[in-house]
Amino acid sequence: MDKKTVSLIGVPMDLGGNRRGVDMGPSAFRIAGIEPGVRALGHEFVDRGNVPVGDPRGQEPVDARAKYLPTIAEACGTLKDMVRETMAEGHFPLVVGGDHSIAVGTVAGVAEHFDARGERIGVIWFDAHADMNTPESSESGNVHGMPLAAITGQGPQSLAHLGGLVPLVDSSRVAMIGIRSVDRLEAMNVKDSDVACFTMREVDEQGIRSVMEQAIAHVTRGTAGFHLSFDVDGTDPSVCPGVGTPVAGGISYREAHTVMELAAASKQLLSLEMVEINPILDDRNQTAIAAKEFALSALGKSIL
Repeated sequence: MDKKTVSLIGVPMDLGGNRRGVDMGPSAFRIAGIEPGVRALGHEFVDRGNVPVGDPRGQEPVDARAKYLPTIAEACGTLKDMVRETMAEGHFPLVVGGDHSIAVGTVAGVAEHFDARGERIGVIWFDAHADMNTPESSESGNVHGMPLAAITGQGPQSLAHLGGLVPLVDSSRVAMIGIRSVDRLEAMNVKDSDVACFTMREVDEQGIRSVMEQAIAHVTRGTAGFHLSFDVDGTDPSVCPGVGTPVAGGISYREAHTVMELAAASKQLLSLEMVEINPILDDRNQTAIAAKEFALSALGKSIL
């Protein structure tokens, strides 16, 4: 991969889910050694620190259908601006969470950067969950189950309209990989969209290489490239145990590296996001270390 400057942005957000601890994900990722790993690949590295996030202590959800939405939207707005600034400087954004609600801010920043050039982007969504709930369909009201709906213009209005671009990404330019846990009403949202959904059945039947190649082809048709949003719970819990919503039967360690290696080989990866690292639920920082290794593969690390 061409040498670049990788800018790390941490988002210590835990308001989108119902498990505390994921706000420590950025710190765990740093401790895992991302900076020396990036520099060993020949890239420059800049740590831009963390996005400020409202303290959840003492807060009560304003709307049970979309809990803590105002605070989440505010943090996503700040993240959007930081990502745009990063890209304006010619840097590669590496955003680390935090729960998956932060993806709206990341994608908004990348999408607006390229929209200013008259270009659109695609998104690959690696996750055990579809994250296409809306406040009307969600069974929990947890916003970390809604970001992809918001990105495609269907989720909470304060997120779907975070910037001047609606939708941030056309659903026809989105591909999901590794999906295996979808709410009943959420499944209808997925089926009614143009998202390419590669569930674990497709991964089992076709193999991860074929699925990833199809996904890349889908999200790069007519786009400047793609953002990869990587939820570590897309892997099997034996690979990344430190997650709030583990689902058995996920992607293996080597399959996850293949996803990242093929993203790097495509030369069309615009930005990367690693989310849902929860050190409280982890074993000796295993999940953050794995996430760091996966990120390095996306940045060009190879066996030879």
